Amino acid sequence: MSVTITVPAPAAFINTNTRYHRMAKANLTKAWRHAGYVAARNHPPLTPPVRIIAHIYKPRLGRYDPNNLGDTTKAIVDGLVDAGLLTDDSYKHVIGPDHRHGGKGPAAITLTITQEET
Repeated sequence: MSVTITVPAPAAFINTNTRYHRMAKANLTKAWRHAGYVAARNHPPLTPPVRIIAHIYKPRLGRYDPNNLGDTTKAIVDGLVDAGLLTDDSYKHVIGPDHRHGGKGPAAITLTITQEET
């Protein structure tokens, strides 16, 4: 079983190369976590383990490293746990997320979550 969830950007992406004031980063994290919750709240729970692939969409085609947005996807995955889609986000439950360039488009992250065979 596979679920695709698109999370439109509620705020700027959280980049690991940027030095944020702790409160500024906390506010960005809170916004992305809530956006993940809202995007997943109507989906039934998935049975772990699951694999997550994150596709990053940006409004312009500048060069960037998708892996630098790991803090953004971490906040989204925490929102998926809050919504009950995932029971936990530990290594026993989640493989990934693997970050990929999604293309040019409105700022968003699309997660493809696939239940793994056990």
